[in-house]
Amino acid sequence: AWISWRTATPYWTTDRRFMWVNPEEVLLASALWMTERANPYFILQKRKGHGDGGGGLAGLLVGTLDVVLDSSARVAPYRILYQTPDSLVYWTIAHGSSRKEITENWEWLEQNLLQTLSIFENENDITTFVKGKIQGIIAEYNKSHDIREDDDTDKFKEAIAKFRKLFIMPEEEKLVNYYSCSYWKGKVPRQGWLYLSINHLCFYSYLLGKEAKLVIRWADITQLEKNATLLLPDMVCVSTRCSEHVFSVFLNINETFKLMEQLANIAMRQLLDNKGFEQDRSLPKLKKKSPKKVDLDARAKSERYRALFRLPKDEKLDGHTDCTLWTPFNKMHILGQMFVSTNYICFTSKEETVCSLIIPLREVTIVEKADSCNVLPSPLSISTKNKMTFLFANLKDRDFLVQRISDFLQQTTSKIYFEREITGSLSSSDDEVGTTMFICLLRDRQFNLNENALFTLACFQAKEFLKEQAWKNHFTEYGQGVCMYRTEKTKELVLQGIPENMRGELWLLFSGAINEMATHPGYYEDLVEKSMGKYNLATEEIERDLHRSLPEHPAFQNEMGIAALRRVLTAYAFRNPNIGYCQAMNIVTSVLLLYAKEEEAFWLLVALCERMLPDYYNTRVVGALVDQGVFEELAHVYVPQLYDCMQALSVISTISLSWFLTLFLSVMPFESAVVVVDCFFYEGIKVIFQLALSVLDANIHQLLSCKDDGEAMTILGRYLDSVTNKDSTLPPIPHLHSLLTDNRDPHPEVDIFKLVRISYEKFGSIRADVIEQMRFKQRLRVIQAIEDTTKRNVVRTIVTETPFSIDELEELYTLFKAEHLTSCYWGSTSNPMSRHDPSLPYLEQYRIDLEQFKVLFALLFPWACGTHTDDLALRVFRLLDHNADALINFREFISGLSVLCHGDLTEKLKFLYKIHILPVKKMHTPDYRMYLRLWNQETKAKLENMKDLPKLNQSQFIELCKTLYNMFSEDPNEQELYHATATVTSLLLEMGEVGKLFCSPAHKTDEDEDDEDDRIPVCRSKQERTRCKPCDVETNSCVAGPLEDIKLEDSSPKDTAMSSAMLISDDETKDDTSMSSYSVLSTGSHELDDKLQCEDIAEDTVLIRNGGPYAGAGHHGKAGLPHSASIDKDWAITFLQFLASVLTEQALVQYFEKPVEISARITNAKNVRKVGHQHMSLSDYEISLSD
Repeated sequence: AWISWRTATPYWTTDRRFMWVNPEEVLLASALWMTERANPYFILQKRKGHGDGGGGLAGLLVGTLDVVLDSSARVAPYRILYQTPDSLVYWTIAHGSSRKEITENWEWLEQNLLQTLSIFENENDITTFVKGKIQGIIAEYNKSHDIREDDDTDKFKEAIAKFRKLFIMPEEEKLVNYYSCSYWKGKVPRQGWLYLSINHLCFYSYLLGKEAKLVIRWADITQLEKNATLLLPDMVCVSTRCSEHVFSVFLNINETFKLMEQLANIAMRQLLDNKGFEQDRSLPKLKKKSPKKVDLDARAKSERYRALFRLPKDEKLDGHTDCTLWTPFNKMHILGQMFVSTNYICFTSKEETVCSLIIPLREVTIVEKADSCNVLPSPLSISTKNKMTFLFANLKDRDFLVQRISDFLQQTTSKIYFEREITGSLSSSDDEVGTTMFICLLRDRQFNLNENALFTLACFQAKEFLKEQAWKNHFTEYGQGVCMYRTEKTKELVLQGIPENMRGELWLLFSGAINEMATHPGYYEDLVEKSMGKYNLATEEIERDLHRSLPEHPAFQNEMGIAALRRVLTAYAFRNPNIGYCQAMNIVTSVLLLYAKEEEAFWLLVALCERMLPDYYNTRVVGALVDQGVFEELAHVYVPQLYDCMQALSVISTISLSWFLTLFLSVMPFESAVVVVDCFFYEGIKVIFQLALSVLDANIHQLLSCKDDGEAMTILGRYLDSVTNKDSTLPPIPHLHSLLTDNRDPHPEVDIFKLVRISYEKFGSIRADVIEQMRFKQRLRVIQAIEDTTKRNVVRTIVTETPFSIDELEELYTLFKAEHLTSCYWGSTSNPMSRHDPSLPYLEQYRIDLEQFKVLFALLFPWACGTHTDDLALRVFRLLDHNADALINFREFISGLSVLCHGDLTEKLKFLYKIHILPVKKMHTPDYRMYLRLWNQETKAKLENMKDLPKLNQSQFIELCKTLYNMFSEDPNEQELYHATATVTSLLLEMGEVGKLFCSPAHKTDEDEDDEDDRIPVCRSKQERTRCKPCDVETNSCVAGPLEDIKLEDSSPKDTAMSSAMLISDDETKDDTSMSSYSVLSTGSHELDDKLQCEDIAEDTVLIRNGGPYAGAGHHGKAGLPHSASIDKDWAITFLQFLASVLTEQALVQYFEKPVEISARITNAKNVRKVGHQHMSLSDYEISLSD
């Protein structure tokens, strides 16, 4: 039968209000349920053991049974049953996870169905009507929401509801599947349910009143293994950096483990590549639909399909079916499977090496159903442009298959694909012809040879001719081009060596690059044109390495060859900026150019970097490190006697990178290494592993006697340098690797073809799927090791800049990164790609936006308090965002936290002052950046630059007062701090008013300056002198005007537009005990309605304006705020005035000097899991969060 692996449309809804279910028969309505409401036709019931009270011992046992036996583990705690009066059979028609949800359904039934049911006379008619009505509601809902019906709809919906309720997960977190299993907590197994979602692994168990919950991010998993012991024959071990978790007793452990691998792999991809957080095209949109297990199965199937047939990365498998293929070369019907995707029809035999076939739909001309017979049932004939016809038979769903192929053929773009002539990617075809011909001439160049050498060369050319003839005969028998039958004979010819002038063609064919080149005509030319004249880091690195690419080869000792190499490397860097350019790419590309045209070399490089050697050539060579780990595992299995020795010498890690990154091209003579490349393009990475193991095995005795890594490297270097290709027609080329050899006798020659055959004989059992399994295991280890290295480097970079300890910085970095990942999972206001870029320096790799910062601010910053927290977080964020890109990195985050936790009084007050000078509404205004540029020049909080801080105007001062009042709302000394704040506020109001008297546009005259002391109001009392001092400090920056007729006593409020604030002395404030918990603010501003909201400050705040106080209790204070008031533009205070005023109040001094213990806040933050606006602590649930 046709098995479709297309991504399925999810069939369930996440709308909890819609909980109607297809009617299911229930025989015992009262078992384990309690009836809460009833009428003649419907019963509303609650599950025993649910909610308050728990139902005593019976409820406790029911709760345990629900989890252990799954009697209702997938069922919500509320349900509605339908029953006719004379029947003993009940029907479940609705479920609900809360009383509110089920009540909505109950009320709908009473309002819409009860009266209708009373008119029926026959109970069977009533039952039919009710069932039909419920099914109709479900069908209508599914139709309007594009939901597909499925047998598991109801159960899966309720599993989702339970998952979200148990673990407080938002709708963005999609459940993929869930399994019954046991979780081993210590030596005691806890039977429960394992929930696998897109971003988390969760477990829940309820046994005899005790809950056990576990939540682990996939991104935190360092090891995932399936093991077996005598006690536990099947178990899955999940390891994080700080703990290990064991699960067992799975009904289908293989399916469960496979899904866990897929989800962990997705998480690792997200950590590795910033594009991993983009919407994956192979899955439904995660924020709208939920990917089911079938979606991930389809994804995995497509990945294996693409790897097996070397197809482009965006090709998706549609389905596959068993069939037979008629093979004309041996006159047999071969049993195998046909695979159909959007652009290809492929076939592989049951026995892997017998036959495989790739038919691009762009090559198909005719698809027709042939006549069936006993020998050839249900045959299907497919003809191609190159006159080949393929006959498939035993197709059970032939009609459907033909329809699918026809649909895809119609979608195939009707372009004319043609063989490209020698003209390549240059705008001038003559230049390209010259370049290609130049390289070909150098490749076949004859040097001055004597008679013996000429005879030897003739023998080589004869061997080359025989190879060419063998391949031509093969093409005649098996077909030529992409539709060729690929058999064991094809593999034999590859192992014997591909002829020099056929290498480019066959490399394109076997690598699959020919498909991408054919479907992207003109792509390379466009890239070359766009990249010309562009310069970046990648192009600089390319220029540096151009002359290091096979410098011993004549083709790259001339500018024409160098120019071709430059164009290919630069074009690829522009195609894939995530990779850009990596060392070793130049060596591989130069070899590709020797045997292929420029455009062909480019597409070969694409196949190499993006499919055949994934992640090898990024900035951290992750793929090569992963395969290094795989190679170590293989060495442990296949050469165990050598493994311990090599590990002790650290040789494997040294040799594998150079061997794998360049496919032996940098460590083996050129004419021999290209044979390795031949095999690699045909068989893939397994050839490189086989060959590496063969080299170790051939030198096992010498390596066992080595005393250090240098000696081991010399042995391996001499051996590889002695590998020769006796069939090569190329002239001998000096090899750089010979520099590693010593002055001893040269190593005996090793024939490359013999070495390759030995590798197949001894290690040919290595399978591609086993390698992929090993790669997954190593990828977890490598990427988590890279993440740990990143954390250490970030901490090492900033540890000297902050008082925090290394351990505290590591914990803070973990929280910072976790918040970044959570926002990527569940949505944010900014694009995750802009916040996570592994190619950036360590400090810039993770950045958070404002919404993420608000969460961390509430958890870690000591000033976070009450409803004012978000507003204060916004102000702090803007101050820390030095480059005004709406993102802050870890260094910026720590700089702010350090001031608030470890800064002295002056630093904290300066920080508080700065955050209120920044504009409130807009983040990218010019004055905002001006202030940032000014403050970024500060390295320390020095007294001498305090004068440089801008003054605080009246509106900003009001916001500062609001911040102070809200900051103390939960402090034990709240009343005392309010009183101190009121005193400071009053003092600063006076200073601002007095400052206006000295800041006049008129210039001082010498006479004015002489008489200045006589005109300045004299502070008579000690308290008044104390108030005036801060202002006097700044008088040198103010220009005083004529003030002869103005005295301090005359500054009381007048009935004018420029009225000033009422002055309240310290004595008056302190003597009036009724004012001890009140706040005093100036209200001479029309913005008070917006900025001084009474609910934002203390409810007992007194607003003073025009001599009259307006109590701001709740919303009633708004009535006292006149709209005609205006901002006093001349009113301002300086930081030194603010500092001096605060120093007069011991309560405030103690508050700001009080040390903050960050470790306690870190512990609390680790025990709090943010989900939307809800938090749950470790004290409430048993939660394991991997760091």
